[in-house]
This record gives sequence, structure tokens and C-alpha cells, in this order.
Amino acid sequence: MFILCRSAERQAKEQAMHERFEKRIEEGLLKIAASGSKRRQQSGAVERRVGRLLERNSRAARLFEVRVEVDAQGFPQLRWTKVESWREWARRSEGCYLLRSNVIDWTPEELWRAYVQLTEAEAAFRVHKSDLQIRPVWHHREHRVGAHILVCFLAYVLWKTLAASCRQGGLGDEPRQIFEELCEISLVDVVLPTRQGVEVRKRCISQPTEHQRILLQRLGMRLPMALEQTQ
Repeated sequence: MFILCRSAERQAKEQAMHERFEKRIEEGLLKIAASGSKRRQQSGAVERRVGRLLERNSRAARLFEVRVEVDAQGFPQLRWTKVESWREWARRSEGCYLLRSNVIDWTPEELWRAYVQLTEAEAAFRVHKSDLQIRPVWHHREHRVGAHILVCFLAYVLWKTLAASCRQGGLGDEPRQIFEELCEISLVDVVLPTRQGVEVRKRCISQPTEHQRILLQRLGMRLPMALEQTQ
């Protein structure tokens, strides 16, 4: 079974990529043409430069037809045209992709939800390996390795809980930016000496900025003024 999927966000992303690579190729061709007009070069050397340029920008390489000609003085002349039929095909195919499955008794909606769950599982692995740093594992004993994985799993549960809070607060579903904003809130130990020689210690939390205060309000969180120390 094949399912044709269309995504407006993916279409905008692929269209921007095609436009960016098209611009890079045009700038590169102009640079190669300018260098060819200044000194004599073999056509093979120019063709290799063009090939490397198209290889680096393969997303839009088929849009261009490039020819290298050598004039009577031995200077290479670079000429190119754009294949508008390929551009039209690219515009029609941007944001489209096919899902293939051997399950024939599911509806297209059920197959789509299963596919989305797969992408969520892949995203979970990326979060574990990058943000939660599940590896490398520096432990050697089995029970310590298991404890390390358990702590990372609990951290991921908190990650997903924060993502749900972000969605409820209208902040999207990506908590990474929230972490970057709130990590500047620090915990400070204030030590006050007295005349009797006894030190009074108080653990305080720095005041959030106006932007951080808005984020906390949207998340439904409230910071305490201070924390009690326990022995």
C-alpha cells in the first residue's frame, strides 16, 4: 500500500532549500566564468570545477545545463541555461512523500499515526544521546549501568512532561529552548557572619528576568524565594 502525504511546512522548507542552492550555483558559475575570462585554461579543468560545484549543491544541480566552450584566443567561455521543466517538477513535488506499508487492513489515518510514532521514537533517541547524554557510559558494573539508564529514562519523562506543559501554555512542544532560557536562574548560598562567630547560611534563588517570569507564568510554575537546607 502506498500513501501520498503532503506537508505545507515541509513544502516551505524544501522550496527554501532549492532557492538557496540555486543561488549558490549561480554565484559559483559567475565566479568560474570570471576567472576563465582572465587567463587561459583547459576546458577539462573548468568542467571539473563546475562538476564539484554541482556536486556540492546537488539539490538544484539538475536545474542547470552548463556548457564549456573555448574561444579562438584559448579562453574558456562558460554558458548555462535553466531547465524550467525541472523547476516545475520540483515545485509540484515539494512537500510530498510516499509512505509504503505491507499492512493493508489499516486506514490511511492509522498508518499515518503509526509513522508519526516512529519519528517520535527517533526523536527520543536523539534527545537521549544529545541533551540527556545517555552515552558514553563510564560505569563498568552492571547494576551501575542500569542505574545510569534509569536516571536518563526518568530525565526523559521529565522532558516529555515539560513538553506537554509547553503545549498547554502555547509555547510549542520543544522544551530545549525553555531550558536554555531558564538555565540562567541560579541557586545562591548566602553566608552571613555574626559577632558570636556563628555563620548564618541561607539558600536563595536569583530573581528571574521579565522574559523568564513570563515563561514561568505560561508554564504554570512559581519559584520559591528560598530553599531550606537539610542536614
